[in-house]
Amino acid sequence: MKSQALKGHLDLLLLAILAEGPAHGYAVIEALGVRSDGEFDLPEGTVYPALHRLEKAGLLGSEWSVVGGRRRRTYAISTQGRAALTEQASAWDRFSSAVARVIGDHSANGEPSWA
Repeated sequence: MKSQALKGHLDLLLLAILAEGPAHGYAVIEALGVRSDGEFDLPEGTVYPALHRLEKAGLLGSEWSVVGGRRRRTYAISTQGRAALTEQASAWDRFSSAVARVIGDHSANGEPSWA
């Protein structure tokens, strides 16, 4: 899925991944891909700026470490980030339910009425 289609939802997805535990940026990208069955195959140029923005907003924290001789930054969700995740997930549930109600009108054979 194109990163442009995720505009407005990327923060929610990143917070949800990091709510499961700290991770470095590449691991976040991998988790997005795996958990979406490959639909969210996002480039580093989309994910890393979002991680930095979330950190600047206080929703994430980070620390540098050296693993295998390479420096990497590990991100962790903050208390403020968990509150934002709860709020954003609730808003998403309301939005996606409303969309489903609008487009989910299926006939007896399971096909959408416009098909």
